[in-house]
Amino acid sequence: MLRYAIHAGLEATLDNAANTCYHGNNFTDSPKKQPGMNALRFLCVHTFWQPIFFCIIGLSALAAAFLALGRSKTDSPSPPPVVEVAEAVQRNVPIYKEWSGTLDGLVNSKILAQVSGQLTQQRYQEGHLIKKGQVLYEIDSRELQLSLDEALVQLARQQTVLKTAHNDLQRIKRLLPEGAVSARDHNKALGQVALAQADVQSAKIALEKARLQLDRTKILSPIDGVAGLSNVAIGDFVGPGSGTTELTTVSQLHPIKAYIPMSEQEYLYFSQQNRQARTGPSQLILADGSTHPHAGHFLFTDRAVNAKTGTIQVVFLFPNPDNRLRPGQYARVRLVLDSQTLALLVPKRAVKERQGQHRVAVVKPNRTVEWRSIRVAESIGNAWRVDAGLKAGEWVIVEAVATMRSGVTVMPKPSAQLLSAVR
Repeated sequence: MLRYAIHAGLEATLDNAANTCYHGNNFTDSPKKQPGMNALRFLCVHTFWQPIFFCIIGLSALAAAFLALGRSKTDSPSPPPVVEVAEAVQRNVPIYKEWSGTLDGLVNSKILAQVSGQLTQQRYQEGHLIKKGQVLYEIDSRELQLSLDEALVQLARQQTVLKTAHNDLQRIKRLLPEGAVSARDHNKALGQVALAQADVQSAKIALEKARLQLDRTKILSPIDGVAGLSNVAIGDFVGPGSGTTELTTVSQLHPIKAYIPMSEQEYLYFSQQNRQARTGPSQLILADGSTHPHAGHFLFTDRAVNAKTGTIQVVFLFPNPDNRLRPGQYARVRLVLDSQTLALLVPKRAVKERQGQHRVAVVKPNRTVEWRSIRVAESIGNAWRVDAGLKAGEWVIVEAVATMRSGVTVMPKPSAQLLSAVR
C-alpha cells in the first residue's frame, strides 16, 4: 500500500511539473496528450529510476534532520562561567598600627679634614665595612713634619736656657752666705729659673701641637661601620678654608634606627596605649612589602613637636646584622596595639581597589553576582580585615574581572587554598 501511495504521489508531482512547464512555454496541447511526457512519467514511476528517487528523498530527509539538530544546538543557552570563590571568615586577629618613616644609622660620623693640605691617598673602599681607627685618607705631611722638627728644636733651646738658669741659681746660693752676691741677685736668679721653666713648658705644648697636627694628616675612622662615597679626589686641596671639609660619612648600621614622624593625634593615641604594647616587639615592613626578619623595639620620642609640620619624631631600633638596611630607606613600622575577636577577613586577591574605593564581587545564594563596596581596615597576612559591607559566610569571587556585570549567573568553585591562607 505504501508503495502504491508513493507511486501516486510521484505521478501527481510529475503531472504538475509538466503542466507548469507547458503552460509556461505557451504550448496548446495538454501534457497528458504528449507522448514524451507520458514516457517520462512512466520512466520515473515504473522503471529502474525508481530507486534513485527514493534515495534522493531519503538524503533530503537526513539533511533536514541534521540541520534541525545543529539549529537546536546553536539556539541552546551556554553554561554559566565557573569562578573561584572564597568565603568571608571570622578569626581572632591582632590589631596592628603602622607608621611610615625612614631609616638612619645608629651613628653617622662625618669625616672631616682638620688640617689643610693636598690629599695624597684614599685608603678605603667605598661602601665597605671599616674598623674604628682604620686610616681613610692621607694628606701631604711634609710641611707639618717641618713644623714638628722646629718645635723639637725650640724645646731643646728652652731646656738649655733652663739648665743655665739652674746653674746660675746654684752658684748664687753658694756665694750668698759669704756676701759675695746680694739678695737682689739671688731673687733675680730665681726669676730666671721660673721664666725658663715656663718657656720649656710652652715649648712642650708647641711640640705636642705640632705632633697632633702631623697625626691629623692621617684621617682615621672614629667608629666601626660602612663608609660612604668619597666627596674628594686625590690631589684636591682639603681642610679648613678649602671649601671641602667633609670627605665622606661612616655609618654604624647594626642596629639601625627608624624615624617615624607621627602627627599629634597619632602620638596621643600611641602614648595612651599600655606600656607593654608600646615597648613590645615591632615589625619593619620594607618598600617591596617584605618584612624584616628581626623584630625591633621602641627607643625614644623626641622632646618637642615640630611647629612647621605638626609632627613629632618617634624612634624605633632594629637589629641589622648583615647591614642589609641602609640609611634613607623607606619603611613602615608595625606594632601590635590590641587584638580583635571574630574579625571578618577576605583574601586580598578578591578585593578590587579603584580611586580609594574597595569592592568585591559577591556570589549570592541564587548564584548571581553582586558588586559591593566594602570598608577595609588593615592588612593581615594575605587577607584584608573588613569593617563594613560584608557578612561572615558570604562568598566572594577571587580575581573577579572588572567587566563582569552584576546579575550574571556563575558556577562557584570554592578555593580551599585561599580559605586555609586566612585561617
